[in-house]
Amino acid sequence: MSSNQLSDSTRQAGRRKGILFILLSAFFFCLMSVFVRLAGDVPTMQKAFFRNIVAAILAAILLARSKSGFSFQRKNLPDLLLRSSIGTAGILCNFWAVDHLRIADANILNKLSPFFAILMSIFILKEKPNRIEWLSVLLAFIGAAFVAKPSAGIASFPALIAILGGFTAGTAYTFVRKLGLAGERGPVIVMFFSSFSTLVLLPNLLLHYHPMTAKQFLFLILAGSCAACAQLAVTTAYQNAPARDISVFDYSQVVYAAILGAILFGEVPDVWSFIGYFIIIGTAFAKWYLLTQHGE
Repeated sequence: MSSNQLSDSTRQAGRRKGILFILLSAFFFCLMSVFVRLAGDVPTMQKAFFRNIVAAILAAILLARSKSGFSFQRKNLPDLLLRSSIGTAGILCNFWAVDHLRIADANILNKLSPFFAILMSIFILKEKPNRIEWLSVLLAFIGAAFVAKPSAGIASFPALIAILGGFTAGTAYTFVRKLGLAGERGPVIVMFFSSFSTLVLLPNLLLHYHPMTAKQFLFLILAGSCAACAQLAVTTAYQNAPARDISVFDYSQVVYAAILGAILFGEVPDVWSFIGYFIIIGTAFAKWYLLTQHGE
């Protein structure tokens, strides 16, 4: 087998592994949203605390069992802090939106993150978007408008919070990519972020703790476990394949969310939401096809 054939075979294997892990990540993030909703009237910041402390513990276990332990590259500390602070803001926005929107709507608006990542890559990664990427951003916002259903030119407040969550998530994942390119390990990124968020949210938990039932506590532990699995899966995915090849499969979360939202909460998206889903997902698939098949 020639070196070119071997290289192509390696890329194809990486792409298949990347697709598998991005699908797993989307499924676990959807389950996280479901468990957050099932936790009921627990305050958003308390939900975020338990989500993150579980993820931090699981990531710490993985690092403790690794050869390199808890070490990280000092040069990456500023980016780790930026990823963690922006990611914490994103979690709060996403959790609040999940509690105030249909679960499928909250998820699709949060899934504007890949398009925001394109915009933020200009500043963070110094990458210039091409015409297809600019067009995809425009179409994605049109799709978001159908989901948010703005009234009198102003979107509903919960929808705006969900869009802000998409922006912060996209920015955070751009830093994840930057850290990965700099050689930082996935579990380190997950633990640093989860530990940072836990410490930031701890004072609020101590001052405004809301008593929980055993069922609510269980749901939050499950949400944290799913979040940890999702973060590790998405990091693994982008370590094995470029974003342009696999990011579109992250939109499978919308399908999972619509199905689970209908089964568990009786939520049936209206026709305008379906139009928005079609535009955003169709745009993502078209972009992926053009990039991978034609090298645009």
